[in-house]
Amino acid sequence: MSGSESYIKKLSTILLDAVTDKDPLVQDQVCSALGTLGESQPEETLRACEEYLRQHEKLAHPYRTMILRAMETVVSSHIDKLDKDTARAIIFLASNEMTRVKELVTDWQQAASSVLVAVGKRFICPVMEEMLTKFQPGLLPHPFIVQTLANLSISNVFGMVPFLTSILSTMLPMLSLAKHDSMRVVFCCALQRFSESTLEYLANLDQAPDPTVRKDAFATDILSAYDILFHQWLQSREAKLRLAVVEALGPMSHLLPSEKLEEQLPKLLPGVLALYKKHAEAFHVSKSLGQILEVAVSVGSRTLEVQLDSLLAALHAQNCVPVESPSPLVKSNQKEVLRCLTVLACCSPDRLLAFLLPKLDISNERIRVGTLQVLRHIINSAAAQMEVKKPFILSSMRLPLMDTNNKVKRAVVQVISAMAHHGYLEQPGGEAMIEYIVQQCALTPELEPEKLSPDGEELTADSVRAVSVSTLFLVSTTVDRMCDVLWPYLLEFLTPARFTGALTPLCQSLVQLAQKRQERGPNALLIQYDQHVSLPSPYAIITRLLAVSSSPYLGDKRGAASLRLLQVLHGNIHPSLGRRWDTTIPLLLEYLDDHNEETLPQKEWEEKLLMFLRDTLTIVSDNTWICQLSLEMCKQLPSYNETPQEKNFLYKCIGTTLGTASNKEVVKKHLQELLETARYQEEAEHEGLANCFGLCAISHLDNTLAQLENFVKSDVFRKSIGIFNLFKDYISYRLSGLDLHAAWHHLLCAHRWTGPREGPGTTGQ
Repeated sequence: MSGSESYIKKLSTILLDAVTDKDPLVQDQVCSALGTLGESQPEETLRACEEYLRQHEKLAHPYRTMILRAMETVVSSHIDKLDKDTARAIIFLASNEMTRVKELVTDWQQAASSVLVAVGKRFICPVMEEMLTKFQPGLLPHPFIVQTLANLSISNVFGMVPFLTSILSTMLPMLSLAKHDSMRVVFCCALQRFSESTLEYLANLDQAPDPTVRKDAFATDILSAYDILFHQWLQSREAKLRLAVVEALGPMSHLLPSEKLEEQLPKLLPGVLALYKKHAEAFHVSKSLGQILEVAVSVGSRTLEVQLDSLLAALHAQNCVPVESPSPLVKSNQKEVLRCLTVLACCSPDRLLAFLLPKLDISNERIRVGTLQVLRHIINSAAAQMEVKKPFILSSMRLPLMDTNNKVKRAVVQVISAMAHHGYLEQPGGEAMIEYIVQQCALTPELEPEKLSPDGEELTADSVRAVSVSTLFLVSTTVDRMCDVLWPYLLEFLTPARFTGALTPLCQSLVQLAQKRQERGPNALLIQYDQHVSLPSPYAIITRLLAVSSSPYLGDKRGAASLRLLQVLHGNIHPSLGRRWDTTIPLLLEYLDDHNEETLPQKEWEEKLLMFLRDTLTIVSDNTWICQLSLEMCKQLPSYNETPQEKNFLYKCIGTTLGTASNKEVVKKHLQELLETARYQEEAEHEGLANCFGLCAISHLDNTLAQLENFVKSDVFRKSIGIFNLFKDYISYRLSGLDLHAAWHHLLCAHRWTGPREGPGTTGQ
C-alpha cells in the first residue's frame, strides 16, 4: 500500500468511526467529508467504505445507510474512474447489504439499491450476474432485488433491455406467488419500468447495441402479465395497488399485439375511467389513459369511436375540477388530461368540438374556465386539425367574451393568445378578440387584495390586466403574422376615453409594430387613410398623445410611451417632422428620465410640451393643417372632463395652436365655441380657458377681445361671471396705460383663477 493510499485509508477510517456520533450535525458533516474525499480519491475512499462495512457487521443500519449514501454519491460522480475489481467488490457488498434481512428496512435497502444502480450505469453485466443469483425461478425474490432491476432498466436502457426477455420469463410465474399487496406493487412498478425502457430502446434502435430487437419479442410475456394485472389485481381494495396497476398498464399497452389491444380496449378504457371515481389524485390514471389512447390511435382502433362520449365527459370533468390542492400531482394531472384530449382532437376533431364548444355557453365558472383551457390547448397542440374549424371556434367565443368573472376573463385572454399564434385573428371575428384584449388592458386596478379565490388567487382585475398587457406585447413582438393584423388597427384604440388605461401597452405595442414595418422599407409605415376610414386622423393622434403626456407618470409612464409613439409616427403626422422630432422628442424623454412623479416640476414640463407644439407648428407652417389640428383639439376637450389637469393643458394647446393660425375666421369661430361650451362651474376649466385666450391673444389680441365683448352681451354670459371678471381685469390694466399686448401679458402673470369672484367690479389689482 502506498503512502498516499495509507493516508486516505486512515483518514476515511477516522471519518467512518465518527459516523456514529450522537449529534446529527456531526453525522451530516462526516457524510459530506466522505463525499469531498471521494472527489479527489474516489477509488481509495470507496474501498475504505466497503472494507469498513464488511469489517463492522454489527454497525446499526442507520449508520450503514449513511455510508452507503456517501458511496453512491462518489460512484455517481466518478463511475468512469472505477476499475472492475473495485466495482465487483462494491456490487457484492451492496447486494448483501440490500438483502441481509428479509423484512423491509426501506432507507437501508434503498441506499444499497441506489449504489447498485449507480455502478450498473457502467458495469451492467457484473451487477446483473449478482442480481440473477438472487432472482431464481419459483422463489419469491427480495422486493429490493425486483426494484433494483426496475431502476437499472431506466438508468441503463441499452445495457438492460437485452436481459429483459429472460427476466420477464423468470418473473411471470412469480406474479401468482405474490400474495401481499406490497409485493404486487413492486412487481407492477417493475413491469412499468421494463415496458418504458423497452419502448425507449425501440425508439432509438439506430443507437442501440443490438438493432435486431423487436417489439413482438416481449408481446407474449407482457400479455400474460397484463391478464393478471388488469383482471385480478386492479380489482383490489388497496388504492396503492390499483394505482400501481394502472401506471403499469399505460406503457404495457404499447407492447401488446395490436389485435389483442383492440380486443381488450372495450374493457380496458372503462376500467381505467372508473378509477377517476375512486382516486382523488388522478394523475397516474390520466397519464396511463393518455398512453393507452396514443397506442389505440396508432393502431387505428375502432373501439375509440364507441367510447368517445364517455372519454370526453370524464376528461372534461377532470379538467374542470378546481385546483385547490397544494400537491404538484393535481396540476400534473391537468397536463395529462389535456394530453389525452389532444390525442382525441387529432383523431376525432369534429366530435371533440361538438362536445366542447356548447360547454362555453354554460355560465358556470369552473365549466367555462375548464372548457377554455381545453380549447386553448387544442388550438396549440392540434393546430392542423383545427385549421378548418377556425370560424366555428371564433363564433363560439361570443358568450365568454361577455363574462365579467375575472377567472373567465383571464382564460379568454389565454385562448386569444393561442389564436394569435395560429392565424385565427386574421379571420372574420378576429378584430373582436383584439378589442377584448385592449379592453382588459384598460381595466382599472381594484383595491381588494383580501378577496381571495378558493385556490388562493386574487379575484381582482389586476391579474387579468397584467396577463392582457403581456399578451398584447408578446403577440406584437413575437408573432410575425400578427404584424399586419395589428397595424394600423391598434391605432383605433388610442383616442376613445374608455381605453385610456390601455394607452401605455398600446403605445409600446404600436412602437414595436412600427419598427418591424420600417424594416420592410420607408413606405411600409405610411398609413393609407382611405383604406382605413375608422382610424383616428393625424390631428387626433397628436392631440391625444400630447394631452396625456402632460401627466407623464400616470398609467405605467404613459407620457414616455406616447412620445415614443409620436416619434415613430412622424411621417403619418406630417412629412416634414421627422428630422426635427428625432432631435426634440429624445430631449423630452431624457427630461422624464431625470425626474419622477414627486420631483417633476409640472409647469416647467407643460411649458416644454407647449414649446414642442409651437416648434412643430412652425415646422409644418401650413395654415390648413394647423386649423384642422385646432378643430380636433376642441373636439377632444369633452373627453377630458374626468381629468381636469389634462383638460387644462389641452386648453393651453388650443390657445397655442390658434395663436399660430392665420385664418381669423377659424380663430373667431373656435373662441366663440369655447366660450359657449366651457363648464364655468369647474375651477380648473376657468384657468384653462383663461390660459387658452391669453396664449391666443399673443397673436390675435383684437380678435380675442372682440369675442370677449360679444360674449359679455350674450345670454351665456350671465351664467359665466368668471369670464366677466377676466374681462374687467383686462380693462383695468388698459386704464393703467399699458398697451394691448402688455396688458394681456400682465393679466396672465398676475391672474390666478380661483373661480367666480364676489362681484363683477373686482379688478385683481
